[in-house]
Amino acid sequence: MEAAGAKDSLEAQGAAAAAGPSISGRRQTPAKPVWALLEEATQMKTEGNAFYREKNIRSAIGRYHRALLVLRSLDSEVMASVKGFGPEAPALTSEQEALLRTTQVDCYNNLAACLLQRQNVDYARVLEYSLRVLQWQPENVKALYRAGVATLETGDAQTAKQYLTQASREQPNDAKVRKHLQRAEEKINRDLQKEKAMYRGMFSSGVKDSSGEGINQTNGAGDGV
Repeated sequence: MEAAGAKDSLEAQGAAAAAGPSISGRRQTPAKPVWALLEEATQMKTEGNAFYREKNIRSAIGRYHRALLVLRSLDSEVMASVKGFGPEAPALTSEQEALLRTTQVDCYNNLAACLLQRQNVDYARVLEYSLRVLQWQPENVKALYRAGVATLETGDAQTAKQYLTQASREQPNDAKVRKHLQRAEEKINRDLQKEKAMYRGMFSSGVKDSSGEGINQTNGAGDGV
């Protein structure tokens, strides 16, 4: 049985690898053709989905990370950022490019879903993965919803409301979206009431101080007479 620290270390490495390219060494030209790599990544995603349905979250996360690692060597956006450290990404057909993006979107969305199933949720990572999806699919309801939940849980109710409002427009009958949108609105209202109460307290305190100074001055003048 692995120690908890070892598990966290493995997942942290996988997350870092999936999130962005390493420039610590030169890349090797992919030995497999493009379609073979795309099929390999798709198969890993499918295995991840099966693990997720079985509630084996750790194994699901591992499969999604591995799928994303395979796709990195095909992603022109990723390889452009490490130009000079390895071969350029191979040119993809429109069909291959579409499959690449779809698989990436699914993996990042599913990773965010996996993290939300954990006892101690890393909401910053949930937001990171959701934003990666939204950069390719700005109207992706799942990513909008999870970005809203993540920002709400980290205290940014205003931004959460924006994400959740957009998700609600796309799926107005989604009970989960409505629930968290209501939570965001309630938090905004509570914060507004607190702010108003604070200003009322400051104003009331200022009036009392000013009134007190006037009485003291009057009394002092009377005493002087």
